[in-house]
Formats: sequence, C-alpha cells, structure tokens
Amino acid sequence: MKYLHAMLRVRDLDASLRFYRDALGLVETRRKDYPEGRFTLVYLAAPENPEVEVELTWNYDDEDYGGARNFGHLAFAVDDIYATCERLQSFGVTINRPPRDGRMAFVRSPDHISVELLQKGEPLPPREPWVSMPNTGSW
Repeated sequence: MKYLHAMLRVRDLDASLRFYRDALGLVETRRKDYPEGRFTLVYLAAPENPEVEVELTWNYDDEDYGGARNFGHLAFAVDDIYATCERLQSFGVTINRPPRDGRMAFVRSPDHISVELLQKGEPLPPREPWVSMPNTGSW
C-alpha cells in the first residue's frame, strides 16, 4: 500500500493557489480540467517530498461545504518557522497560533483548512514578535 494524497475541496481556486503555492511554498505537480464533470483537480506537493500530494478539487458550480471540523489539519515541516510565518503574513495570512515556542504554528487556508507548521529539528529560540503574539480565531 502506498499513500497518495489528501483531497481538499476549495471554493476559490485562485485564492487557494495563492495560499498553498505562493505563500506556503508548495509546488504544483499536475493539473487536470474536467469540463464535462464541471471540476478541476490541482495537485501540489512540498518541494522536498514531491510524491506526497495535496489535491485541490475545485467544482465549477457554487457549493456550500459547511464549516465542519471533521478534517483536522495538514502538517508541514519547515526550515525556519519564523521566516515561514513572516512570508505567510506578507501574503495577508493570519497566524492563528503563533510560533511562540519556536516549534509550532497554525494558519488557515482560504477555505478554513487548518495548516500546522512544525520547525524541522530542534525548536528555534523564542523571539519577538511571536512570543507576545496572542492566538487569533480558531485553528
């Protein structure tokens, strides 16, 4: 058995690509449009682990997916948690759980999917503004 991907339904493909690809740094590995089925699939992966993908499914027709929390979160190891959070902020992403401990942060995608960021290796020394930053919203 081989793990392939996690599928996320997204409401706005452009906003989702801006988050996952441009801000978070995932790489688009492939894309397939299915106009007869009225949906597009976009596969993304971390540059260091291209065989494990996140599939974004964008249905052309508007659909309310609700706000269920039955999907927990995606998690990514990052080289520098502070630099990653700064880059996400530069794209207007709210840091819901700041990396006060130099080890872990949470953000949310445009579709409110929680994304956990974990520092590779040992935690970085705590530093401002992260140490004093409160949690924002839910994650």
